[in-house]
Amino acid sequence: MPSSQASLAPAQFSTLLIANRGEIVARIAKSARVLGYRTVAVHSDADRGAAFVATCHEAVAIGGLTPAESYLRIDKILAAARVAGAQAVHPGYGFLSENAEFAEACEAAGLVFIGPPAAAIRVMGDKAGAKRQMLAAGVACIPGYQGEDQSDARLLAEAEAIGLPLMIKAAAGGGGRGMRRVTNLAELPAAIASARSEARSAFGDDALILERALTGARHVEVQVFADRHGHVIHLGERDCSVQRRHQKVVEEAPSPAVTPTLRAALGAAACTAARAVHYVGAGTIEFLLDGDGQFYFMEMNTRLQVEHPVTELVTGLDLVEWQLRVARGEPLALAQQDLSLHGHAIEVRLYAEDAERGFLPQSGRLLRWRPPSSVRCDHALADGQAVTSYYDPMLAKLIAWGETRAEATRRLVRGLEECVVLGLTTNRSFLIGCLEHPEFAAGRATTDFIAAHFCAESDLAPRTEAIAAAALLCLARSMQRLPLPALHGWWSSGTPRYDFELDVAGEPISASLTAHAGAWLLSVGDDRIEVRQTGLDDDGLTLSVAGIQHRVAYVFEDDHCLHVTVAGRNLRIRDRSMDQPAPQHAAGSGQIKPPMNGRVVALAVAPGDRVDPGQTLLVLESMKIEQPLIAPMAGQIAEIHCRVGDQVAPTQALVVITPLTSSTQEAST
Repeated sequence: MPSSQASLAPAQFSTLLIANRGEIVARIAKSARVLGYRTVAVHSDADRGAAFVATCHEAVAIGGLTPAESYLRIDKILAAARVAGAQAVHPGYGFLSENAEFAEACEAAGLVFIGPPAAAIRVMGDKAGAKRQMLAAGVACIPGYQGEDQSDARLLAEAEAIGLPLMIKAAAGGGGRGMRRVTNLAELPAAIASARSEARSAFGDDALILERALTGARHVEVQVFADRHGHVIHLGERDCSVQRRHQKVVEEAPSPAVTPTLRAALGAAACTAARAVHYVGAGTIEFLLDGDGQFYFMEMNTRLQVEHPVTELVTGLDLVEWQLRVARGEPLALAQQDLSLHGHAIEVRLYAEDAERGFLPQSGRLLRWRPPSSVRCDHALADGQAVTSYYDPMLAKLIAWGETRAEATRRLVRGLEECVVLGLTTNRSFLIGCLEHPEFAAGRATTDFIAAHFCAESDLAPRTEAIAAAALLCLARSMQRLPLPALHGWWSSGTPRYDFELDVAGEPISASLTAHAGAWLLSVGDDRIEVRQTGLDDDGLTLSVAGIQHRVAYVFEDDHCLHVTVAGRNLRIRDRSMDQPAPQHAAGSGQIKPPMNGRVVALAVAPGDRVDPGQTLLVLESMKIEQPLIAPMAGQIAEIHCRVGDQVAPTQALVVITPLTSSTQEAST
């Protein structure tokens, strides 16, 4: 047994502090309660009153709004543990979960850190050092550069030697931050600068590595577990190829591309990697798998993964329970030969983001939340909950199991359609589109799947059911305020008709409802459709459209604006008849407004500067993602109304550009 493992004496604890936020707190607390542990949550000022706080027995406020002021403050986490009388800390994922200094600080404070030794975190947390360690252990790695010389000249020279396409990655951290794909050497200097900036902001370390980008590869990872007695096993692989911005969106187990022989080889390589760093606890070895079945080590995540539920569903194991038992010094419950995989599981990440606008993160208030009952849903959400720009935009995870991959997919699609999430723009309909795409159904999705098969703009027209529901709901809302009869299709004189000017997901639509034979006749353009309302309550509207019954979840944002969900698609609908004249478009007026809440992290212009169309004006950081704001026209910077570090909202004009007219341009020349 390695001495580093022997030094880890069995630990006893009864109170567990969970140093994280959101759904993972609820997930860890659930397993901890089953084992009889008392649980303690921590929360920032932004998360005061958040649903995850109530999932623990107690909670400690740690103040601050941003992660740097709260969940990344080691001193605050340790102080909270002391106040709560906790003997152990579970870091979840993200934040401090892969921070070796935090693991050491916990040990120094007499706290059990539910994770691997700090030495293993330190080695594998540095992508450059991890690759060197894996090469020494005989694990195949992607060709690239992971040297200590971080000068621009050295990186440019190494990039030319590696060849294109090329991946730039932050040496510390993960989650797609500080990662850029380069297909043209002319783009490299700007990509290096951008990756460094994002890496420094996310991880406090701007070191980079370079790797050859494998086209059409799969992202396949192996779950490993190790105890303090020298046992290391793997729990099979997960396929995480469906990604946007290098972040996973859909994960499944097992991979449709992995045969039993390949699974054994991947598992053996993963266990070799874990043994090389004397690992203890739950970890994930990530590989890229090419079309010829050759796999290459990318990195190790020294923590529990977001997608661990799919492994739980195909193995029947509780990985959080395993983490807690290993931390107490217990041996692994199974040997490798005892492990078996049953069926197929798929997970999707429900994000507050606009998939039709480049996956821009969204913030606001969740007006109505109803998780599906047909599939597993890991979340910590409630009606009225604020979703801020300070944290990652993931809202929840939906996970389905089936005897076959096709069955798991069908169940997950139905679960997404059943889920009610209103008030925020989410990626729910995009997820359904991914699961129903023929390439995904055939098991052929690679890391290029989203870029190859999904365009930025939606081609989904507003559904007739949504228009009918909006008209009925707006009418019902009016009747609550006016002395009109109920919706029986009967009036004392004449045939009533109600006209509506609706804005349905940004599209103006004229519609009318006419009472007809105990029902309604919906008119939209040249179409005439019979609509019958059969039920209406606070949560939903039941209606029959052209003889087919539908249940439409809804919530009113105000008297003239509502959110509905139809067949898995959310729509924001407004009665435009009461609207004021629309203001001039921000771009046309020269006013540059942010598309989302965020923090200004860079200003690239000053008053008086000349700018060209497409030139970067400033950079926003929202939900851990950097988003440049660019000039929509040629012009001159007239005003700047923000500074680096400012928190800004979509209603603010951050920069004002005076457009250059032809006469202005002639005068300047």
